[in-house]
Amino acid sequence: MTGAAYGAERPSLRKPSRFLLFSEWRWMFEYGASLAAIPALSGAKRGDAHAVLVIPGFLAGDLSTDMLRRFLTFLGYRTYGWELGNNFGGVYAMRAKLHARLTEIADRSAGKVSLVGWSLGGVYARDLALAMPQAIRYVITMGSPFANDLSATNAERLYELLSGESLATAEPGDLERLAGPLPMPTTSFYTKTDGIVNWQTCLVDESERAENVEVYASHIGLGVNPAVLWAIADRLAQPEGEFTPFDRRGPFTLAYPRLYEK
Repeated sequence: MTGAAYGAERPSLRKPSRFLLFSEWRWMFEYGASLAAIPALSGAKRGDAHAVLVIPGFLAGDLSTDMLRRFLTFLGYRTYGWELGNNFGGVYAMRAKLHARLTEIADRSAGKVSLVGWSLGGVYARDLALAMPQAIRYVITMGSPFANDLSATNAERLYELLSGESLATAEPGDLERLAGPLPMPTTSFYTKTDGIVNWQTCLVDESERAENVEVYASHIGLGVNPAVLWAIADRLAQPEGEFTPFDRRGPFTLAYPRLYEK
């Protein structure tokens, strides 16, 4: 989803190494860690029970976000899967279906909806936020490649094959808008040990309502990592229209590297 001019404005980034790619099996330990951390996670912040749409990553479906959605439901949110089967890609191809899904949820909840998107799901979430800002309260992305050199991913060729879309076929200006500021608060979770996408493609330009939060995690484990679950709950608990940076203190402090870089 980028044109030649967009690519020329930014330095090329490397795809994650094969070592990182083959170490993505770490997600199993992250899943197990979340099960073990249930007592701690049960103390996560609770918000106002607004609606949350969770969008899965490339090749995944709602089963992949089951733990995250169950956790948010436990905290009192009205949580929805995308209900569109496995995600075979296509930002343009999926746009109308996602608009319809978001409209359905917003109408049902009679209020704004928060979006949580994992990997490619986060790209969809940002695209929705630009198209339907009146319906969206907060945007959270996890390992989502929407900025800088979007060719720096180990899934690029498969994405092009299955979706029929590529960086070269994007509409002029779409990538600039996708990587730019959103009209609502947003948090981007990323990991420097991501084996699927270069972590630098996941960064927002930080502002008074936009932040990046680094975590120790794998790409595939982001949606089942206890530190990410805790932080997502914290972000969603903010009152509508308000934003304060994530406070990394708490039971998973050691999982947020930035705290120790200062």
